[in-house]
Amino acid sequence: QVQLEESGGGLVQAGDSLRLSCAASGRTFGSYVMGWFRQAPGKEREFVAAISWTGGRIYYADSVKGRFTISRDNAKNTVYLQMNSLKPEDTAVYYCAADRTVVPNRNPAAYDLWGQGTQVTVSS
Repeated sequence: QVQLEESGGGLVQAGDSLRLSCAASGRTFGSYVMGWFRQAPGKEREFVAAISWTGGRIYYADSVKGRFTISRDNAKNTVYLQMNSLKPEDTAVYYCAADRTVVPNRNPAAYDLWGQGTQVTVSS
């Protein structure tokens, strides 16, 4: 079983950058697709980015494409989300999730394991 813990959130200004980390416990981290999702107050949880086991398949939401970068270091059991050019509309709780499959999925219902989330607030 893999357990996930996010870190790196905070309060920043528009245009700033943040890097989120998601540390996974468990020896099978490398066999999971990893995803980042976010949820703003009053809104549904939405897909941000996902990465396959090897990093060979990466998907992004259109709203973050070109600004966010997902990566993973299987040796460190960690997945990252580098967020640049942040906008106020990026404000949300960000969650990492794990899915024991091959192809990354944009649907949060496909993911089996979730972290507790980390707050990202972008002021204008």
